[in-house]
Amino acid sequence: MNRFRTEHDFLGEKEIPNEVYYGIQTARALDNFHITGIPVSKEPLFIQAFGYVKKAAAMANRDCGVLAPEIADAICKACDKLIAGEYLDQFVTDIIQGGAGTSVNMNVNEVVANLALEMLGHQKGEYQHVHPNNHVNFSQSTNDAYPTAFRLALYRKIEHYVESLENLQQAFAKKGEEFKNVLKMGRTQLQDAVPMTLGAEFHGYATTIKEDILRLNEAKMLICEVNMGATAIGTSINAPEGYPQIVTDHIRELTGIPVTLAEDLIEATCDTGAYVQVSGVLKRSAVKISKICNDLRLLSSGPRAGINEINLPRMQPGSSIMPGKVNPVIPEVVNQTAFYVIGNDMTVTMAAEAGQLQLNVMEPVIAFSLFSSFTYMSNACYTLQEKCVDGITANEELCKQMVMNSIGIVTALNPILGYEVASSIAKEALATGKSIHEITVLERGLITQAKWDEVFSIENLINPKFINQ
Repeated sequence: MNRFRTEHDFLGEKEIPNEVYYGIQTARALDNFHITGIPVSKEPLFIQAFGYVKKAAAMANRDCGVLAPEIADAICKACDKLIAGEYLDQFVTDIIQGGAGTSVNMNVNEVVANLALEMLGHQKGEYQHVHPNNHVNFSQSTNDAYPTAFRLALYRKIEHYVESLENLQQAFAKKGEEFKNVLKMGRTQLQDAVPMTLGAEFHGYATTIKEDILRLNEAKMLICEVNMGATAIGTSINAPEGYPQIVTDHIRELTGIPVTLAEDLIEATCDTGAYVQVSGVLKRSAVKISKICNDLRLLSSGPRAGINEINLPRMQPGSSIMPGKVNPVIPEVVNQTAFYVIGNDMTVTMAAEAGQLQLNVMEPVIAFSLFSSFTYMSNACYTLQEKCVDGITANEELCKQMVMNSIGIVTALNPILGYEVASSIAKEALATGKSIHEITVLERGLITQAKWDEVFSIENLINPKFINQ
């Protein structure tokens, strides 16, 4: 049996191994693009999304009476294989490529065509029966099929990231409740400020993550507008009457994603603003989570020569030379992931700006950047929650000692003594090392011990009320 089949395109002929389902245009992409070493198969949601797009297109073409039902049915069944996650190894093109994603689109068209051919009892490559362009790509262009599949996959990526954020948010909220009575010193500019609770600090982390969940869900809706049926540049050339709306309706029904047809297909085919918005919201989330990780590293610093208000789970030995050292490796790895996402946001920004006239050919690098950023940040959030936040404990007594030994607590005396007197107490405490209590009550007799106990009770420090006499 011949191990190869001969396929042709307008550039010539090429031998294709008989066992593979892709064809000549995919083979050319394999020759041309050696960039990341990451095949598009590494994004299975993208391949699944293409399965939905090609199936919806076949159904719409059948409904419009321009595709024979038996061919449409075979294409649909082939697409079901992709939707189920089968044949991933056949999607071999590099995820970054020239041609605005044409190589990926043709990789899908060829695989679907050859699967359909086998279902109809034909051999791979017998494209006179089911053709990658004439049938699988009917009423389509890369310029509407690729971005539509991209948006479907990106929608799912955002969903997965939001799920990881929700788990992380709940973990911080749980710690907020656990630490609600742990008195500690608040700090601004890394200097002592006024007392607060460790619980309030952790509750703040939960709140800031919850805000980003809301922003992501808003941004997610922007990518539900698709340009299917726009074909090459938005004029719907080679698409039958009514096809754009029909194919969009099929995609919505097949996926459960609330996609809508863009009002202006010319604009939608060249515009990548939704990706910039999504990337910006993801960057915002990454920046804020990285800031939280900075706080966790500071609060756990020491253990004997640092702040040491909290203990992070001890995950691994921290040094090849210093015995007993344990590093905050989980917050550190999340920091680094955030830096990567921030850099990818710049890539998305530049790629979106680089669009020219009726098409932005840089969409593959936008897809690669957003796919990897969402995947890595989702992994980072799960790691942070499971291997760090869930296991954090508080050094409650040390936190309280630092509050009572702090000069910052003099702020609570402002309403009683006034700013100038309070400042003089702080100045003396700094110069002598004496406590605020020693100077205010024992030496100067500015307030009674009873008033001191009222002002500096644990309850009043945790939930301060206005005391001015």
